[in-house]
Amino acid sequence: MTSVLSAKHFHDEQAAYKWVEARIWPDGPICPHCGGVDRIGKLKGKSTRIGTYKCYQCRKPFTVKVGTVFESSHIPIHKWLQAIALMSSSKKGISTNQLWRILGVSLKAAWFMSHRIREAMRDGSLTPMGGSGVPIEIDETYFGRMETPRPSPQRRGRPPLKRKRDWDKRAIVSLVERGGSVRSFHVENADKATINQIIAGNLLREARVHTDESRLYGDVAAQVASHETVKHTAGEYVRGDVHTNSVENFFSVFKRGMKGVYQHCAEKNLHRYLAEFDFRYNSRTALGVNDEMRTERAVKGIVGKRLTYRTASGR
Repeated sequence: MTSVLSAKHFHDEQAAYKWVEARIWPDGPICPHCGGVDRIGKLKGKSTRIGTYKCYQCRKPFTVKVGTVFESSHIPIHKWLQAIALMSSSKKGISTNQLWRILGVSLKAAWFMSHRIREAMRDGSLTPMGGSGVPIEIDETYFGRMETPRPSPQRRGRPPLKRKRDWDKRAIVSLVERGGSVRSFHVENADKATINQIIAGNLLREARVHTDESRLYGDVAAQVASHETVKHTAGEYVRGDVHTNSVENFFSVFKRGMKGVYQHCAEKNLHRYLAEFDFRYNSRTALGVNDEMRTERAVKGIVGKRLTYRTASGR
C-alpha cells in the first residue's frame, strides 16, 4: 500500500513549488501585484529563492505563495503540503500536537498552520441549495460552553438560577443536501429569526426541506416548496423518505472529532473547524473523491485568503 505522503512534492521543495504552481496557475504564472500574464520571467541564480518570478510590467518579484494562505510563511512548502494532506485524509481531523511531532515545526507554528489550512478549506460559494429536487435536511446542535454566556431575559440580564438545556452552549445550524453537500453555521442564537435568515440566504424557493418537529422551523413552509417533519419526541425517526439522519450523521462525526481529537476550541475559531468538517464531507469518498483529489482541492482553495496570527489567536 502506497503512503499518502510518498510523492516527491511532499519531500522536495522544488518539486513542491512546481506541483502547487501547476494547480494555482494551470495556464502559466499570473502576477499577483498587477494581474499581468505576458511579460513574466523566472529568476535564476544561486541567491534567488526557489520559485521566484519577476513581472516586467510592474517590475515586482513574486512567488506562488503571494496572495495565498502561504504568504509570509517561512515554513517550506513541502511541509505545508504534508500538513494539508494529513488534514484532508483524516476523517475526524488531526491535532496540533500530532502535526508538531510529524512536521518537526514548533507547536505554535503547527497551530497557526492548521488554522490557515482551515481557511483554505472554507467554501465561499453562495450558490443556493435545493434546486435538484433532493431533500435538504436542516437541524441544529450545540457544542461547547459559550465563553460569554447569554443573559437570561426572564431574570433581567442575570444568569438563570438553574441551568436549562443548551442555554449556555454554542449553537450550530447545518443544511445537508441528501447525498450531496453540507453547509454549516455557528450562530449566536438558534432561534426562529436566525433559521429564517439562513434559509432565505441559502435555499431556493423550489427546495424540499426535512426537519424535526422543533418550533424553530415553524416558518419554513412559507419559504420553500415543501416542508415535512419527523416527530422525534414520539419515537418517529423515518417516515417514507422523510428523515434528518444525514445531518445527524454529520453532527456525529463533527462531535467525535472535536471531542476526541481537538478537545478544545475557542468560540471565535469554531467557524473554521466547521469549515474543515464541511470540506471533508463535501469531498468524501462516497462522492468519488479520494485523499489525493481532496488534497488538491484544499490547495486550490489557498488563493485570495489571508489569516494573520493576531486574527486567529485574538492577541
